[in-house]
Amino acid sequence: MIYPNTFEKKIGFSEIRALLKEHCISQLGKEQVDGMMFSYDAEVISQRLQQVREFRRLQQETDEFPLQYFFDMRQQVARLRLEGTHLEEEELFDLMRSLNTINLIVKFLRKESDEDKTTGRKTYPYPALKSLTDGIVTFPQLVGRIEGILDKYGKIRDSASQKLAQIRSELARTEGSVSRSLYNILHQAQSEGLVEKDITPTLRDGRLVIPIVPAMKRRIKGIVHDESASGKTVFIEPTEVVEANNRIRELQADERREIIRILTEFAAEVRPHVRFIVASYRLLAQVDFIRAKALFAEETHSFEPEVSQKPVVDFIHAIHPLLRISLAKQEKEVVPLDIMITQEKRILLISGPNAGGKSVCLKTMGLLQYMFQCGVSIPVSERSKAGVFENILIDIGDEQSIENDLSTYSSHLMNMKYMMRAANERTLILIDEFGTGTEPQIGGAIAESVLLQFCNKKAWGVITTHYQNLKLFADSHKGVVNGAMLYDRNEMRPLFQLQIGQPGSSFAIEIARKTGLPEEVIAYAEDIVGSDYIQSDKYLQDIVRDKRYWEGKRQNIHSQEKQLQSTIAHYEEELHEVEQERKAILKRARMQAEDLLKDANRRIENTIREIKEAEAEREATRRAREELQLYKNEVSEIDTTANDEMIERKMRQILARRERKEKRKAEKAKKKQEEALTTAASGAAAPLVADNKTATDTPADQFKVGDTVRIKTLGSVGKISQLSGKNATVVIGGMSSKINVGSLEKVSQSAIKKEDKPKPQFIAISRSTRETIDSRRSNFHQDLDIRGLRGDEALDVVMHFIDDAILIGMSRVRILHGTGTGALRQLVRQYLSTVPNVAKFHDEHVQFGGAGITVVDIE
Repeated sequence: MIYPNTFEKKIGFSEIRALLKEHCISQLGKEQVDGMMFSYDAEVISQRLQQVREFRRLQQETDEFPLQYFFDMRQQVARLRLEGTHLEEEELFDLMRSLNTINLIVKFLRKESDEDKTTGRKTYPYPALKSLTDGIVTFPQLVGRIEGILDKYGKIRDSASQKLAQIRSELARTEGSVSRSLYNILHQAQSEGLVEKDITPTLRDGRLVIPIVPAMKRRIKGIVHDESASGKTVFIEPTEVVEANNRIRELQADERREIIRILTEFAAEVRPHVRFIVASYRLLAQVDFIRAKALFAEETHSFEPEVSQKPVVDFIHAIHPLLRISLAKQEKEVVPLDIMITQEKRILLISGPNAGGKSVCLKTMGLLQYMFQCGVSIPVSERSKAGVFENILIDIGDEQSIENDLSTYSSHLMNMKYMMRAANERTLILIDEFGTGTEPQIGGAIAESVLLQFCNKKAWGVITTHYQNLKLFADSHKGVVNGAMLYDRNEMRPLFQLQIGQPGSSFAIEIARKTGLPEEVIAYAEDIVGSDYIQSDKYLQDIVRDKRYWEGKRQNIHSQEKQLQSTIAHYEEELHEVEQERKAILKRARMQAEDLLKDANRRIENTIREIKEAEAEREATRRAREELQLYKNEVSEIDTTANDEMIERKMRQILARRERKEKRKAEKAKKKQEEALTTAASGAAAPLVADNKTATDTPADQFKVGDTVRIKTLGSVGKISQLSGKNATVVIGGMSSKINVGSLEKVSQSAIKKEDKPKPQFIAISRSTRETIDSRRSNFHQDLDIRGLRGDEALDVVMHFIDDAILIGMSRVRILHGTGTGALRQLVRQYLSTVPNVAKFHDEHVQFGGAGITVVDIE
């Protein structure tokens, strides 16, 4: 039979306990480590692991969890059950601090989650840890009572009782009187040369005395209380202070009696709660224990897998924690193992070379499963799965016993006997070097027979062996699967990797050659074994090697396929996004075109109204309307659901038409300018020559105050009242407008007279127009901020802003659109390029905003 202490020692769990104890901060936690037990209850195991998982999360999320003053006061508190007993000051101080820690822990863990208070259900951030507080009674009143008795240094306060305050007050006065008397005596003795200058009073047996040399002791009257070990100093209590020192001793005794009375009185208050106080220290013990397991998990990179009630073992990247710690000190890394046994393949039979890692694999399996069922985190991947076994039986190492007269093989047989009796479908069996210790042929036969019994009882297990018959047994029986510890035959070194699915080779011949055995010895051994065995072993090695190669290829192909699928999915998603964006852009373009048409229509209507007021030709109005309607029809023909080629063709047609229109407009403006120059040369040449003006003068030099002029774009006639550089103030129908001289042309006096003819309707409209223009001029701001607006909103605001600027004769304005992606800037400038009155536009100077502001010059 395998006893727990022997089992834990063989698999290394004793060292795990020792490591956990090192992480404990109190004896309470260490007792919990000693009492840690194997469990086969899935709920208990799950609860233990959940507590560790929550504590690890707690440590990452907050620093407020109390972890101070984990004092074990159970024995001291239990002593208070006896009447008349009390705690000393130091013990009471530790009790206060530890009880306060318990109060804080309970308060922290019982705090409800903020987001769940509205639902009416009590939920907690750390429910598994909160369950530790169930049944725990806290004593904040006792803590407060102790704080009233002890000061922050753990000493009894003067205010603990009125009598104690009186005693200490009198004691202080008496001690002060004694001290003053002694110093007076000492100074007198020093002046007489009886005592050295650097001597001070000291205490002996609680009494203040003066140290003096023996030769002078009779010169001072008093009582000799003590003598130094060397005999060179005696300690004398002068007669003058004997009574005062006696009084001090009495007061000190009174003080002690009062302190004991206070402590005994408080102990009587604690006595009814002793059982609950002692029980509350269970919380400190469990918190310390869970904290130690959490720190161990961080140290060994461990994980808390989900618990399955049914037996299952699927350890991915499993590592022996003790081996990891040992190799880390040597700056080496452990090769992780993938260990899997299932309901269909319950027994894993591992074979391979000596020193190839078979025993390490077996012990890793046993230790991790035992740690898991003790509620300790295990170093495996998060994808691992673990189930629960009722029994774990182990047969590892030399079990030879001199006392019981058992050989190694006999002890193995005794273990096999017990295992066959105890084995069932919830038993895990771990056997190292199955069948060894006796003659190989019979040993292999017995081992095969025992293995058959394990199969019949549906036991689970991990078994290591070198026997060929057991490898063949695994291939031919359901429920058993071969596993091989891999070996690099080229470099002649073990790889410490477990490959499940095929048996392993012992590589005995290769290892013998590596160790340097003579070749004739190896050749003779090959002849004894026979060529068939040698060849079969080589074939097995080749199969293992090829399988490793193709397994690597398969994993590589699988990885590339996943990467290719991910890339395809990424491109498909991007293509879909591009298509959606294309449709959205076309939709926005059509909406913007419609908005532009609406605004253009409004502007044309205003122009037509002014043309009518100026009695312009109706034919020009009709042509403008027809041209606008043609443009609108062309834009409306754009279908965003059509293919890209058709949309692009339509857009090219519209852009070409716009270019032709702009070209005709430019030619018309140029023709008007030439006519104006011709008129100026014929009708106003004499005055210009008289003022010594040359042909190269600017258009501004062709005008003077009082000239009759016409606004080219509107056809309105007025007189220049003021000239300022390239701008002129023109009075039209009693209203002044500031206009660039490039937009003006000289006309005869008859034109102004014609304009002055009374027209009732025109006068009414002009007054209304004047009031509108004056109102807009008073409310107009030269800067427009469109940052944060959508494209269509911004464009509509800019259109009205430019119209008002032209109407009131503003020569320069600024539009603030920001830099951003540049989309708003581009949209604004596209519109400005279509406005005839806009002479030019450009970025503001970098000092005043740069590309984030467009400066617009208006003719």
